[in-house]
Amino acid sequence: MPAPHDGADREASACDSAVHEGILRRQSARESAARTYARSLPIVPVRARGLTIEGADGRRYLDCLSGAGTLALGHNHPVVLEAIRKVLDSGAPLHVLDLATPVKDAFTTELFRTLPPGLADRARIQFCGPAGTDAVEAALKLVRTATGRSGLLAFTGAYHGMTAGALEASGGAQDVRVTRLPYPQDYRCPFGVGGPRGAELAARWTESLLDDTKSGVPRPAGMILEPVQGEGGVIPAPDAWLRRMRTITEKRSIPLIADEVQTGVGRTGAFWAVDHSGVVPDVMVLSKAVGGSLPLAVVVYHEDLDVWSPGAHAGTFRGNQLAMAAGAATLAHVRENRLDQRAADLGARILGQLEQAAKEFACVGDVRGRGLMIGIEIVDPTGEASGPTADDAGNPADDTLLGAPSASPLPAAPALAAAVRDACLDRGLIVELGGRHSSVVRLLPPLTLTDEQAAAVVDRLTDALAAVSRTAHCP
Repeated sequence: MPAPHDGADREASACDSAVHEGILRRQSARESAARTYARSLPIVPVRARGLTIEGADGRRYLDCLSGAGTLALGHNHPVVLEAIRKVLDSGAPLHVLDLATPVKDAFTTELFRTLPPGLADRARIQFCGPAGTDAVEAALKLVRTATGRSGLLAFTGAYHGMTAGALEASGGAQDVRVTRLPYPQDYRCPFGVGGPRGAELAARWTESLLDDTKSGVPRPAGMILEPVQGEGGVIPAPDAWLRRMRTITEKRSIPLIADEVQTGVGRTGAFWAVDHSGVVPDVMVLSKAVGGSLPLAVVVYHEDLDVWSPGAHAGTFRGNQLAMAAGAATLAHVRENRLDQRAADLGARILGQLEQAAKEFACVGDVRGRGLMIGIEIVDPTGEASGPTADDAGNPADDTLLGAPSASPLPAAPALAAAVRDACLDRGLIVELGGRHSSVVRLLPPLTLTDEQAAAVVDRLTDALAAVSRTAHCP
């Protein structure tokens, strides 16, 4: 016999579904073809707290996208809401260009408190437009002005934003002013060896290119790198290699720019990802979590580079008071509660669990990450492995030349990866794809993730992998 309110519940559910479908339909009709997340995640968020999002259709999801890493404390964290309400209730101006305010002073003080030793005491800050790509543009402009040079060193697989200059520095772009360098990785090492040997070869390549008078690469204005490539497929740079890049640039008077837009504020298990290696860059590009969920982007750099004249780099929306308040509250909460260490410990545990689970699925080629920045590369188990493990005659690669070759990777499988993402959504788990071929399932959960929530994320992801493996008949 039906419960007394079953009919009313069904009617409410149908109404919710109609609202959900109507909003999605109007979005598709009105918004540009450039929309991205809306295509792969057909949900309509209406409420959220912490890890959880509730859609207009009444469904609940565990959000491991976190605004592409923006939500360090998850959705609507109490300390962030309190900071925003305090500004709103104070009657303070919300838009002040670059004027000094108590809110701005508090944000800058908290930010400088967290910066790597060796930079904070001699740092300058420039508030940019509201997005990370604006901060990248400012950083490139800064080093070109300071050095009088125009060239740039960047890395394969990089992602630095969507404006013209940021795109030039990102992987896939073609610009004569940008010299592309190999970024070390184990699974798809460009030299076929991976590990410390692969990183060493990448470093030698960089040195040779800069020192060879016939390389065609003049001394550049700067080198920009991500300590962990995010959109490139969650590829952590080896600490020793990062230190080598610092030495290479320092010896040649090339400013080193660390893009910490996605890796910063505890995400990788240290407050800033460069902290793992002890590297002190000349310039740091910061956004996403630094605004506490609201739009904010800054460039922090060594005072020796501060050669701009007044107005040399400006922008209308440099003084977002709500973002500065939310950002200061987020920075302080992460620092005071050591959430970076929490990310390191919990991230290592999740990685271990996923590595163990991945042994059951032939379509998982690699599991990697740092802290709560995790990637699972999906491959075609029926494809042919590639890599320089043998020469054209079938002879093994010369170990004396390259070192022991790494395991040959299987071909990327973007369609299978999309199927995993969709299967996750069906199970109430929001993830997104990245990597060269959009074949890496990415996890960016909030740093406030509990042990129970972490277990639920792993369970749902593992179940999605199992379902896709069965459907795709992966051995």
